[in-house]
Amino acid sequence: MSDTSLPIRVVALYRFTPFEKPEDLRGPLRDLCKKEGVKGILLLAHEGINGTIAGSDEGIEQVLNHIRTFPGCADLEYKESRAPSMPFLRTKVRLKREIVTMGQPNIDPLECVGRYIEPQKWNDLISDPDTILMDTRNDYEVAIGTFKGAINPDIQTFRQFPEWFRQKRQEIEAQGRKAKIAMFCTGGIRCEKSTAFARMEGIDEVYHLKGGILKYLEEIPQEKSLWDGECFVFDQRVSVGHGLVPGDYELCHACRNPISAEDKASPQFEEGVSCPHCYGKRTEAQRQRYRERQQQAKLAEKRGTVHLGS
Repeated sequence: MSDTSLPIRVVALYRFTPFEKPEDLRGPLRDLCKKEGVKGILLLAHEGINGTIAGSDEGIEQVLNHIRTFPGCADLEYKESRAPSMPFLRTKVRLKREIVTMGQPNIDPLECVGRYIEPQKWNDLISDPDTILMDTRNDYEVAIGTFKGAINPDIQTFRQFPEWFRQKRQEIEAQGRKAKIAMFCTGGIRCEKSTAFARMEGIDEVYHLKGGILKYLEEIPQEKSLWDGECFVFDQRVSVGHGLVPGDYELCHACRNPISAEDKASPQFEEGVSCPHCYGKRTEAQRQRYRERQQQAKLAEKRGTVHLGS
């Protein structure tokens, strides 16, 4: 369980449900978040809602109760953790075409999806030698942690997953293997679409981790865990470990990649300017702009304010 002594409540949520007019939901939801001091990002689309928010226990509960009034959200599920300080700088409620972008217009997780596997049964499934385990996340997420034996799709965006999957399926079938596939992602939402996609591609035996990595790390003791490393999260905590405690990674503010203590010891690391992941991919003019931004951030910190550009 997460440390209840930490003051900030962090909630990751999603729900696939039809919203006829998501634009009508946006304003009241944004206004309530600001009133309650709740920050983070919430995405609204015709297919539902997705996001992560943080705030006081009371503020988060007010926002969750409001979301539960949306069509199909009365029994909204979410993943909860704690943070020592506010992990977001702003409140954003955005309208999108998809609440998680896959770029496959015919995918509907409400009609066709993989079989949910509870965290307590996940180890048995992925320990089966007949199971092909697939990580559906982006390369920078996989780099800091994944399940032992998982295939890394080495993708930069979720849009690339369908093409990778089709190629990987051909390789699997060329080996004469039956496709029994288990997929996982951070909180479960990407697997709603990736397993639905696999089902539409004609694969019947496809499973995914219910609640995602976050639920697994919350419920499975470290001594029984098959997870190796930390889990990247999309807020200023950067990563979490078992029990959903904040991890050891920081974020490079130039390229947004997670960086370790070893990365920070590299001569290519300059705070707010570069790291080993991006040093050779930025021009000196870009690095100079980053230095100016970093200087403004430091000045804001001295004034006791937050420089949003940082």
